[in-house]
Amino acid sequence: MTAAHTGGCRCGAVRFEASAEPHHVSYCHCGDCRRASGAPVSAFVGFITEQVAFTGRALKMFENGPVTRSFCGICGSPIAYVDERLADHIYFMLGAMDMPAYFKPTHHAHVREQLPFLHMPDDLPRHLKTSVPRPSDGTQS
Repeated sequence: MTAAHTGGCRCGAVRFEASAEPHHVSYCHCGDCRRASGAPVSAFVGFITEQVAFTGRALKMFENGPVTRSFCGICGSPIAYVDERLADHIYFMLGAMDMPAYFKPTHHAHVREQLPFLHMPDDLPRHLKTSVPRPSDGTQS
């Protein structure tokens, strides 16, 4: 049996638990993720939605096109995002995980938008656009 992976917001008003191993761990350099996180690059841990349970009552949502981002309505911590084009998947902010060191990213997405001063000298695959093909665009480049 897989140990549960837990996380939550800074103030503890939002908690979540995933009962399986993630299917995706990556960096994202897109401008939307930068604005949502306030960081020059974001990192995400993806799970199947039915393997995740939330507790607490402070989870708030912000919809932007097909993407809905969640955050704590009390402390503002970004929690996760879902994309309606990726049914049954949820991607948690790596920083929202209780044990973030457990989740080592395996690639970079949206490197076309990477900030020019940000240097990440690893040998991970780099995708010009998304690392997860969406049915509407069918690309992964």
